[in-house]
Amino acid sequence: MLCAVSSQTQSRERPMKQTLLQEKYPIYILELEKEETSFGSVDDIVAYFREKVESHPFAVLIGEFDHYGHTSLLPEGQIGEGITAAKNIVFCFGKELMNPKMLAVRPRSIGVAEMDGHFVISFLEAPNPAANASMEEWTLALKNPVSA
Repeated sequence: MLCAVSSQTQSRERPMKQTLLQEKYPIYILELEKEETSFGSVDDIVAYFREKVESHPFAVLIGEFDHYGHTSLLPEGQIGEGITAAKNIVFCFGKELMNPKMLAVRPRSIGVAEMDGHFVISFLEAPNPAANASMEEWTLALKNPVSA
């Protein structure tokens, strides 16, 4: 269940929406119409994020997870209506490890889902503002520039 919170960043410049998933997990979401981006598939978007992670000064790529593929193979697996592809790219910004409890909120993951006519990109808010800003910047850059 998604529960909207008051601090939404929904505008032309900052189209990411902030919500609480299941009333407790702060997430960022970008719903992107296919006409609004030059990326044609979940794989294209995941490859873009892979390049961003690999070119970051200290982020490290951990892997990719085909959530749709995994769930579709399970006898009891259920996939929401309209979802045609879903993958996560998993990575870590872990520049510091000052407290062992921080392991509970690492690594980072960005989810990319394809729905009828659009993509949904989402990630859990990071405890590090710089990491969060990087993920938001990368995600917003998926949107084609708006012509004047």
